[in-house]
Parts: sequence; structure tokens; C-alpha cells
Amino acid sequence: MAEVLKTTRTIIVAGMSGGSGKSVVSVGLIAALRNRGLQVVPFKKGPDYIDAGWMTAAAGVPCYNLDPYLMPAEVIADSFNEHGMGADVAIIEGNRGLYDGVNPEGGFSTADLALQLGLPVLLVVNCSKTTRTVAAQVLGCRELDKRIHIAGVILNQIATPRHERIVTQSVKLYTGIPVVGIVPRVKEDIFPMRHLGVTPHQEYRGAQHTVDRLSQLAETHFDLDRICDLMAEHQLEKCQQTVVTVDRKVTIGILRDAAFQF
Repeated sequence: MAEVLKTTRTIIVAGMSGGSGKSVVSVGLIAALRNRGLQVVPFKKGPDYIDAGWMTAAAGVPCYNLDPYLMPAEVIADSFNEHGMGADVAIIEGNRGLYDGVNPEGGFSTADLALQLGLPVLLVVNCSKTTRTVAAQVLGCRELDKRIHIAGVILNQIATPRHERIVTQSVKLYTGIPVVGIVPRVKEDIFPMRHLGVTPHQEYRGAQHTVDRLSQLAETHFDLDRICDLMAEHQLEKCQQTVVTVDRKVTIGILRDAAFQF
């Protein structure tokens, strides 16, 4: 008999492309909800471990990878159920653009993962140097595959209140999808960067300051109550475990410290 626990609210944070601001939104959202006393379990789509590390730092619990390319569908479902069970909220960060996959049909994309798990999407859009065109982008994502439920939009790189107002009104007018938060434009990178991208949080002494900063950003600029209302409610079940016995002991070593991450 499966063990059914409390309802877990879930959503996928997706973007229009890599670098759209998904990680800023995901880490900020996780940290802010945790600060509200909620138990948040993070997941990262794909094999990425740097974003997953920052999500772990924000949640205070491990982030688990869900990779449709490397993992069979039943393994993804089992992992999502097992690790998300008992949590108040489960946040999955996608990768690349919402529909970007390994072929023209978008195989193994974030959209595919959303369909597989039956989850709504919180879409992050970079609004730098654009206004009404953002509505066209969101509308295109909504219409490309109508099975995908884009529940809300976060506007990244918002320069001024006027910029926010025009983009928000345009998205509402042409798509009907609510804008539930913004990320204001800042002069410096929010995450510490180096030549290959984001620095792993284990190698950055100011990691907790960055997480706290993103938490405050989410508290100030996201409609957290509305975002929670947009999440799907799942009764996650404890899966049957397959026990494998071996006739000898196996020692597995994992190197994980500030000097060995990348």
C-alpha cells in the first residue's frame, strides 16, 4: 500500500533561453519561501550541478537532478515523488529555453518534463531593451504547444516603473497570463561570475549573502502568495523500493569540498 502524505505544491521555473534569469528567480523564490517557514525541495532539470548547488544553499536540503535524456520516465517520476514527498513546496528549475531539446520537436526539453510531471510553468523573460515584444514572446510560447500551462510570468531586467507597467499591461492584454513578479535591472552580476559562467557556491565566501539578497529581492518584487496559488497540488506517494543485494562490500568515495567542485 502506497503511503500518501500531505499535498506538495509544485511548479517549473522556465526561461526563453539560457541566461534569461531562471536561476536568479529559482534561488530567490526558494529562499523566500523557506524564510516563510515552508519546507522547500529543489530540483534541477538536466545534469547541471552549479545551479543545483545554489538551489541547495537556498533550500538547506539537497537539490536533485531530473534529466529526461539520461533518466527513464519512471525513474524521474520515482525520484520526484520520493524526494518531494512531505515537502510543502517543490521547485524545479528548467534549462535553456522552455522548448529547447535535442531535435526540432523539442525532445527532452523543459516543456517535455512539465508534461511528464503534469506541472505548470513559471516563465522568466529577459525584458532588456524591449517592451510590447515581450507579449509576443510569451504568446508564442503559449501557442506553440497548448498542452503546456504557462501559469505566470516573471519579468527580468526591468529598468523603470514605466518599463514594468508597459510590459505587464502588454502581457496581460495579449496573453491573459498574469505577471507575478519582476527582477529589477542591476549594474553588477547577482551571482559571482568567472570565465566559464557562475561560480559554484562552495567556492564563494559570500554565498550566504547572495542567497539572502535574492530572498529579499523575491520578498520585495514577487507576489509570493499568487505564485503559490498558481502551483499544482500533488499528493506524492512513497514508491516501492527495489532492494539489490551484493555478496561483497562496495566502498564509494565522493570528493566534495571547496577545492573539488568544478
